[in-house]
Amino acid sequence: MWPSLEKRDQPSARMRWLSPLIAAALTVVGGLILFAALGKDPLQGLRLFFVAPVHDLYGLSELLLEATPLMLIGAGLAVGYRANVWNIGAEGQYIMGSIFATGVALHLPDAAARWWALPAMLAAGVLGGAFWAAIPALLRTRFRTNEILVSLMLVYVAQFIASWLVYGPWKDPQGFNFPQTKMFPDGALLPPLFDGMRLTAAFGLALAALLAAWVFMQRSFGGFQMQVAGQADAAARYAGFSSRATIWTGLLTGGALAGLAGMSVVAGPMGQLTTQVSSNYGFAAIIVAFVGRLHPLGILLASLLMALLNLGGEQAQQVLNLPASIADVFQGMLLFFLLAADLFINYRLRWGAAARGRPAWTAR
Repeated sequence: MWPSLEKRDQPSARMRWLSPLIAAALTVVGGLILFAALGKDPLQGLRLFFVAPVHDLYGLSELLLEATPLMLIGAGLAVGYRANVWNIGAEGQYIMGSIFATGVALHLPDAAARWWALPAMLAAGVLGGAFWAAIPALLRTRFRTNEILVSLMLVYVAQFIASWLVYGPWKDPQGFNFPQTKMFPDGALLPPLFDGMRLTAAFGLALAALLAAWVFMQRSFGGFQMQVAGQADAAARYAGFSSRATIWTGLLTGGALAGLAGMSVVAGPMGQLTTQVSSNYGFAAIIVAFVGRLHPLGILLASLLMALLNLGGEQAQQVLNLPASIADVFQGMLLFFLLAADLFINYRLRWGAAARGRPAWTAR
């Protein structure tokens, strides 16, 4: 007998936190089926995805390095998403942050000898991301445009700007015609946290951003306003909370932290701006924010999981000769299973006699 879908009297707090774990488990099962369908050893495939990337301290440091921009962008997006401000263009804001930071690194006189090079690049990255996010914020509050479409379209504009710069005015004349800028001087590079590893001080910035996001969302009046605006728009208007301030706060916070993430990448192991700066961190961070339940601790754990999928995809590509898109497939499965599991936050299945007499998938 088919089950029926019955609406819960109240959303299930237990399922809210269990559904990401269920989605992760189903992703593992889906991975086993996928590897078997591709004619690969499923157990070897899972080992390459989830064990091989972190089998030593260097691998763990690479995991944290990969997770750092996801933490930064995810924390910024969570602030806006809690208020139903849907910033989908964090990838463009991330690219603009990297461009602004690169501009400072390339044009500071004797940047290697100046202590303020890194703070200036950090500020430029934040301003670049916030500036790019201010465009959909202005259009939304002034002309009531859809911030989803505007922020998303601006991603492609940012990509073209970065491409034009590295193929044109910022192209390294000694770079053998590769689309890249000159390498940054030592004073414009983030210091590594450990000798012999690529993990930089940006990881500390990411942890600080997560802590600041938690304080803002859970312990501040501004965060309370954002939550009320997201959960009960009519109540927010009745209380006199400004919807314009909510939109600007949500978008600028997301843009600023995305720009900081862009700065952390170009001033980190890359050490320059190239066409490869766009690594889809901004899009992956959307999944991170929702898997992490828009909570800083959840975003931290979801960032590590997403980073592990990225590194595992590289391992599977090299060892099993799979396409580079295998990591994207796993990320897509994770999001798909999360959306499916989230259904049971507000609904429950009824079987047997409880479902008798009602058609399948009906809500009472």
